[in-house]
Amino acid sequence: MVLAIIAAALCAYIAPAAAGSGIPEVKAYLNGIDAHSILAPSTLFVKIFGSIFGVAAGFVVGKEGPMVHTGSCIANLLGQGGSRKYHLTWKWLRYFKNDRDRRDLITCGAAAGVAAAFRAPVGGVLFALEEVSSWWRSALLWRTFFTTAVVAMVLRGLIEFCRSGKCGLFGKGGLIMFDVFSSTSSYSTADLLAVIFLGVIGGVLGSLYNYFVNKVLRTYSIINEKGRSFKFLLVIIISLLTSCCSYGLPWLSKCIPCPSYLKVEQCPTVGRSGNYKNFQCPPGHYNDLASLFFNTNDDAIRNLFSSGTAQSFHLSTLLVFFAAIYCLGIITYGIAIPSGLFIPVILAGASYGRLVGTFLGSLSDLDSGLFSLLGAASFLGGTMRTTVSLCVILLELTNDLLMLPLVMLVLLISKTVADCFNMGVYDQIVTMKGLPYLEAHAEPYMKNLVASDVVSGPLVSFSGVEKVGNIIHALKMTRHNGFPVIDEPPFSDAPELCGLVLRSHLLVLLKGRKFTKQKIMTGSEIMRSFRARDFAKAGSGKGVKLEDLDIRKDEMDMYVDLHPITNASPYTVVETMSLAKAAILFRELGLRHLLVVPKTRGRPPIVGILTRHDFMSEHVSGLYPHK
Repeated sequence: MVLAIIAAALCAYIAPAAAGSGIPEVKAYLNGIDAHSILAPSTLFVKIFGSIFGVAAGFVVGKEGPMVHTGSCIANLLGQGGSRKYHLTWKWLRYFKNDRDRRDLITCGAAAGVAAAFRAPVGGVLFALEEVSSWWRSALLWRTFFTTAVVAMVLRGLIEFCRSGKCGLFGKGGLIMFDVFSSTSSYSTADLLAVIFLGVIGGVLGSLYNYFVNKVLRTYSIINEKGRSFKFLLVIIISLLTSCCSYGLPWLSKCIPCPSYLKVEQCPTVGRSGNYKNFQCPPGHYNDLASLFFNTNDDAIRNLFSSGTAQSFHLSTLLVFFAAIYCLGIITYGIAIPSGLFIPVILAGASYGRLVGTFLGSLSDLDSGLFSLLGAASFLGGTMRTTVSLCVILLELTNDLLMLPLVMLVLLISKTVADCFNMGVYDQIVTMKGLPYLEAHAEPYMKNLVASDVVSGPLVSFSGVEKVGNIIHALKMTRHNGFPVIDEPPFSDAPELCGLVLRSHLLVLLKGRKFTKQKIMTGSEIMRSFRARDFAKAGSGKGVKLEDLDIRKDEMDMYVDLHPITNASPYTVVETMSLAKAAILFRELGLRHLLVVPKTRGRPPIVGILTRHDFMSEHVSGLYPHK
């Protein structure tokens, strides 16, 4: 409980954004959503140490999701040039201070997190491609591959260094965490039917798991909003419940005589890890349920995956363990600690997979340990809804390439079945948090609308040479991040669209105070006063704020030339373009603003601006409830 309270205190007082796995937030960021503090240095600190305390406290959580978030936070720290607040800055990092390089670095960081957590470098690349990244290109492929290769090399070096036992349980199993190599290379019809059955069960249980996680998260969000004391209370209750289950349930299990065929492994187990925990049993006996609960999560998975141990676990033991992990995993995710979903899902899937394998017995030629692996794969497919990356991660985890066809089959079946009921768990969390995530495809109703149909709100625009007071008023009264710039006579023959100016660039320009009393263009003078990096994207909390400006009253009536900081070639669409086409264009190009221009002449040069929120179904249904 003390460890749990420390983890909760870190989350509640230092970085609330560090709670949960972090994968949905990283996925949203790489889609173009920069939520508050999700990749800040404080979040990185809490993610590392909060995850250590949370896992050590015995919660049914994993470290894999937090490691993905940790890798992304480190990448973001590099991508924004370090942190001035914590005196971690390097001049050479300023070359990465642009949106594309920062996005690429964070994608590489996410891949590195998966590679480090599972010791699966290729799986890390594929997970970044399939699950978290919204934009992918060939250059990013080899960059993520290089990153995960370095991860594998560093891990290998650390494992070799720790072979003496000075690092505790780190590195046990080498680069292969759960070696369940199988000599069975042929499958009968009965085996395939059993695998299909596992896939269907995994899809149903996975969709049900997602449903309950969604309901629990909504309940916890209401509780957590009441204050920090309620966050602590919730963590303490779940900690007590987990401890009571872990210690109390093994008393329900009977003692089993040690198997006679053991040669290398001791029974009962001597030390911290092993398959055969004594737990109040007489000499020469072990408690099979205690062997799962009184182990680290990795050792529990290794016990379930172990081959040639068909009689090591009773059916009742596997059923009780599955029910406990399934329920504890649901109620634990969402409390104020860093927590991953991979380990609870693998544990629950491995237990019911072994349960099915033990139940089938002589009907199938497959080992019960392989059924455990296939059960974990089916449950992962039913909850995460990824296929290729999970398949490769599981193969790299287990070193069992002969199981590739069966793992592929069970993943595809479980994903297909689960998709009939609800979305993947990370997609549900993104939706629940209200993050405006853009899918790769347009919604069907968008085909019946055009771009001008969803433009809403009064349009705020500036002249090419604008009065300082007007700019200050617009920045105070709106939260817009982009404003269209319109040239008017005498700078043009008729009103015409000059381009788009960003809020951050306006603030930098106003802070420079390059104002004139007459309405004239002074672009060349402004260009000499600023450097290009002055307008580079600032890191979290570093940019110029409106409160930082000290504009005198007499300067409010002066003018400033916006042409030097205006993007003269913004992306535009005609007002009659299909909303579906506009949505695909917006996402594929990674835009933040899309200008809508009129189809006919004689009208104002701009109809409005489309942003991410204008494509959300909630916004469209509010404008057209009957569409």
